[in-house]
Amino acid sequence: MRIIACECVVISVSTSTTMSRFTKLFDKAIAAATTTRRCQVIGMLHVEALPGTPLYAGKFQRIIDKVRKETEIYLTAGIDSILVENMHDIPYIQANNLGAEIIAAMTRVCHEVQLLTNCTIPLGLQILAGGNKEALAVAKCTNFDYIRAEGFVFGHVADEGYTDACAGDLLRYRKQIDADNVLIFTDIKKKHSSHSVTSDVSLVETAHAAEFFLTDGVILTGTATGRPASPKELKDLKVNCNVPVLIGSGITLENFEQYREADACIIGSYFKEDGKWQNHLDSKRLKQFLKVVKEI
Repeated sequence: MRIIACECVVISVSTSTTMSRFTKLFDKAIAAATTTRRCQVIGMLHVEALPGTPLYAGKFQRIIDKVRKETEIYLTAGIDSILVENMHDIPYIQANNLGAEIIAAMTRVCHEVQLLTNCTIPLGLQILAGGNKEALAVAKCTNFDYIRAEGFVFGHVADEGYTDACAGDLLRYRKQIDADNVLIFTDIKKKHSSHSVTSDVSLVETAHAAEFFLTDGVILTGTATGRPASPKELKDLKVNCNVPVLIGSGITLENFEQYREADACIIGSYFKEDGKWQNHLDSKRLKQFLKVVKEI
């Protein structure tokens, strides 16, 4: 009888590269920190309803004018990064139903933001709902630095329907279009969704799966836009994961101290008039928040 010895090979994915990609992206803001590396502040730019969506009000140039105005407000205030999103395109539809007009409009919007910022701060975008490949293509064409992706690992039910896991297809697409320089930050157990189908998979296990599938950072949220994430869950992720952890909802000046351990926080609602996401950007609230945070 022949005995064949088999060697077990364990493949380990280095996470130091992932952290260094994040640090390099935000290196200017990190270098400007007066003490220890602080949480990076990403401001949401909620684009008005785009052509073809129920709330589109006509006059596309008016949308561009507002985008330019809010970009200038963010730059004047000293924001670390801007994340562009088609938030007003409600009710959302899934990526396979997104029209060419949405992709074209978001490309124009991102081009305008890039012209104003002139590569001085990191720029990101998200195309709702689940338009991850589309966002990558726009980022590639407009020299944006990262996207926010839904449904990276584990399927879930969102308000626009079932969202399937997409990591394999998305990273292959990034390679195909030569966009490896575009980072992909991924929601886990995301807001506005039911996760009963994966109720036996913990948040940390979900993050580990995203890490194994080569995410550039995981995003922790509350249950809905403007709802705070769990500080305990943030601590669990920071202790158990080796990729950047971003907070994706519910940050305010009053609760920021609970989330300062995060690598970045994505803020939309708090920077708006009366703290409501659908309102105009409030430069006073924005400047006050950044002044306090940068002094911590």
